[in-house]
Amino acid sequence: MESRRFILKLALMVLSTCATTGLTHAAELKIGYVNAVKVIEEAPQGESALKKLEAEFAPRDKQIVAMQNKLKQLESDLEKNALVLKEAEHRSKEFEIVSLKRDLRRSTQEFREDYNLRRNEELAALQKIVQKTIAEIAKQENYDLILESAVYAGPKADITEQILKKLGKK
Repeated sequence: MESRRFILKLALMVLSTCATTGLTHAAELKIGYVNAVKVIEEAPQGESALKKLEAEFAPRDKQIVAMQNKLKQLESDLEKNALVLKEAEHRSKEFEIVSLKRDLRRSTQEFREDYNLRRNEELAALQKIVQKTIAEIAKQENYDLILESAVYAGPKADITEQILKKLGKK
């Protein structure tokens, strides 16, 4: 968020400088554009982070699926045997189903919260790598300004593919 504010302030300063010094000086500026969403989605580091998350959370996901299957089986058994079961057994089965539903809701909610937390951690790490790569290219190629958001960016200004290529080499 702070980097976006900084970039916006910098862009406004550059634009105001262009307006006050004339368009002849504006032609000397080297400005680039990066589609950050595309970079995050297509970077090889993003794919490896996603695979890492999937591997980390696969056992818990399987456990939740097993709980769901067990719940379906218990509900089916209760429905099939409702007329045959004694009242005490019927109540016991209903209590077991309610308890399992509660455990399933809690496990599912904890899973989502933990997954989102880890996903955000991985995303933050990826964003740092992307920002570092953008800064490296900006220095190497003498860019005065690189924008992350633009109403329009021509192909000459768009360096997204260049960023993706460099991330692929890391």
